[in-house]
Amino acid sequence: MFSKIYLLVAISLQAQPVLDRAYTALREQDYDQAILLFQQGLAADPSKTAPRKDLAYTLLKIGDTEAARDQFAEAMRRDPADHHVALEFAFLAYETKQPIPARRVFDRLRRLGNATAEQAFQNIDTPLIDGIARWQQALKEIPDNFSGHEELAKLAELRDDSDLAAIHYERAWQLKPGYRVLLLDLGRVYTNAGRAPDAHAALLAASRGAEPRVAEHARELLNPRYPFVYEFQRALALDPSNTDLRRELAYLHLEMQAKPEAEKEFAAIVKAAPADLLSTAQLGFLKLARQDTAAALSLLDKVLKGDDDDLSDRVRIALKMPKTLRRRPVTPRAEVTIEAKVLAEKSYHKGYMKDALKYLTIAHESDPLDFDVMLRLGWANNILKNDNDAVRWFDLARRAPDNKIAAEAHNAYKNLASGHSLLKTTFWALPMFSSRWQDVFAYSQLKTEIKLASLPIKPYFSARLLGDARGIERSRTTTANPQYLSESAAILGVGLATPVKNGVSAWAEAGTALSYRSRTDQARAAPDFRGGLVIARLIGNPLGAEKPGWFADTANDAVFVSRFNNDIILVSQNKFGWTLNPNLQTFAAANVNTDAKSQYWANFVEFGAGIRTRWAALPPNVHFTLQALRGVYTRNEGNPRRPNYFDIRAGFWYAITR
Repeated sequence: MFSKIYLLVAISLQAQPVLDRAYTALREQDYDQAILLFQQGLAADPSKTAPRKDLAYTLLKIGDTEAARDQFAEAMRRDPADHHVALEFAFLAYETKQPIPARRVFDRLRRLGNATAEQAFQNIDTPLIDGIARWQQALKEIPDNFSGHEELAKLAELRDDSDLAAIHYERAWQLKPGYRVLLLDLGRVYTNAGRAPDAHAALLAASRGAEPRVAEHARELLNPRYPFVYEFQRALALDPSNTDLRRELAYLHLEMQAKPEAEKEFAAIVKAAPADLLSTAQLGFLKLARQDTAAALSLLDKVLKGDDDDLSDRVRIALKMPKTLRRRPVTPRAEVTIEAKVLAEKSYHKGYMKDALKYLTIAHESDPLDFDVMLRLGWANNILKNDNDAVRWFDLARRAPDNKIAAEAHNAYKNLASGHSLLKTTFWALPMFSSRWQDVFAYSQLKTEIKLASLPIKPYFSARLLGDARGIERSRTTTANPQYLSESAAILGVGLATPVKNGVSAWAEAGTALSYRSRTDQARAAPDFRGGLVIARLIGNPLGAEKPGWFADTANDAVFVSRFNNDIILVSQNKFGWTLNPNLQTFAAANVNTDAKSQYWANFVEFGAGIRTRWAALPPNVHFTLQALRGVYTRNEGNPRRPNYFDIRAGFWYAITR
């Protein structure tokens, strides 16, 4: 007795530190760590119900409804008196498509006076009662309506009336004896009704001779031991046309040396399925063994005339006849190609990419002009990281006469070749009108990257244009101190950049700024050094998405610019909104700017709303943005303007990679 108490105390003490860490992680909103620690603590001491409930609520926070349901179920099992936990389980069970246990729990709780459970129970039960009544009335008018019996059985099962469900599933099975998915339904309701032998018979029949999905499900529900003879016989009484089930029973009789019983079953198969040559041969052998030669030879002669050569040879051996000499069949090229493609498809979907590549290669060798195979070879090599081979196959496949194959291959080739060629050139442009400045601004860059082996950085050449149409703000300018609205320059430079990873990249460049406008604050040509860190992410449904939905994107830059007195400028531009269709988004915008030198023009925040759209006349890589923004300067020392402003901005974004 004392040893058991000591053991329980030791287990509790072992689990408590882990659970304490779980609660710490929960307070810090580190839900993944909290879940892991709760699971470890409960594995050490499963009897603790409070942490189990907290684990369930934490799982709900991350959206894992089914796991939360299972934890509430375990908590309810350990503490049936906790009606709040039972209610939580019932609602989650109903939400996760488990209406039967949900209804049972609601029923139990309502009988204890729980008003919420009463309402939930009625919401489930009333439609079931009404549906059952409607189908019962319909079946009075048309008694042999298969759909009526099936639907009534399903409603009765949902209402926990297993006896009524069994009656109508049985009638549906009688109306459609080949529809073996009903055997699964019968096995389920027989089990719920406590009719274990009948349930085993239904599942045994479903596990033999049904479509693979039904048979596999039935095998999962069956007892793992091999069935007895009487169980086969009971299953055949339910499903007498099940040839596979009857043949297995016949072979079981043979194993048990019960040859008369085996012959009886094989005879039934041959009578029901005369084309079953295997059973015909086996029946012939049994008759031959008991000296019924005439009947045996009649059956075996039918097998010899059949198209199963291997079975025919077995009969010839039994009859001491010579085997028939046959030329080894030559498989036509078309059949080789089809078989290889089928095997490749199966390997591909199961993740056996090397096998898929092997079969696709065989298919290509059999039919070198099959462009679909070339496309699949491209994807298989791409997944296996053989990108040079993938590019070659995509290049071949994009010449396909089939437009769909050619388009897919062309896009894959373009995306993959650009990432693996020595040079990659990108160009982007953002022309934009601002109502605040009554000016048109233009920002653009042409950049050519050089890929050198597997170096972690890429050198590049760059040409930027940063300018505007007006040049100066006339309302604020003086001859001695004009207010320029942009850099008014083309900047030529060379630089280094890291690859983009998870939306993050860094870059640095050195060059020369060539001003296209005569300015008093700088020379026509001046050294220019700049670099920075970029963090950009997009989640949700972007412009061009097939389905509507929310989206959020953020673009954050930390940029050093030598021309601005070696300043570091921090820019954050954020949008959150809704994609209405592939060509239109609405969004709210929030922008923040600041810098290290505390210059007034670089420190402001903006909030507003806008739309982003494109239309048929625009190229696919162009979109238009219109937004209204209210801004305020956060530093006003030296600011010649008002501390706040309103701006309407409209501009096009264009980008292309070659």
